[in-house]
Amino acid sequence: MTEIRVCGFGGQGIIRAGYIIGKAASLFEEKHATLTQSFGPEARGGACSAQVVIDTERVLYPYVTHPNVLIAMSQEALEKYQSEMSEEGILLYDEDLVKPKKIREKIRAYAIPATRIAEELGRRIVANLVMLGFFTAITGIVSYEAMKKAIPGSVPERALELNLKAFERGYDYGLEVLKKQKKKEE
Repeated sequence: MTEIRVCGFGGQGIIRAGYIIGKAASLFEEKHATLTQSFGPEARGGACSAQVVIDTERVLYPYVTHPNVLIAMSQEALEKYQSEMSEEGILLYDEDLVKPKKIREKIRAYAIPATRIAEELGRRIVANLVMLGFFTAITGIVSYEAMKKAIPGSVPERALELNLKAFERGYDYGLEVLKKQKKKEE
């Protein structure tokens, strides 16, 4: 079983990101997935999170307790949820919005300038798809192909091309990060 928490603030597409992960796993990889969500009363700017549980077996408990992966898109969200991570979890964060103060020893942390990349593409709102591409490359929990199939129908049709481009940029960035890491280890 894999537990994933995507967190940030309202208006960043946090819930949509969780939805796409769950959709990719369940519809295109024939796994079982659940999505739960929480958000503050504010429509935009309030804390929010999407919790996804993926398993090859039926998911009996849909809530994330100790995420294997934490995707943090705001400082507040990181500070709120980092302590809940599984002992050897993976932390993915937007380096322009999140500055981790202390990361536990066995946590593997990876940073991406997701918001900056989204702004380069012309729309800050697609930072969530940049982050999903990064998540896909770094973790391999859900395949590239499944994620690509899950995006159409999950984003507005008029913005599909931009969202796919954002996903690709995040994915490519993640592959570069892994390549650099591998060179360091050799």
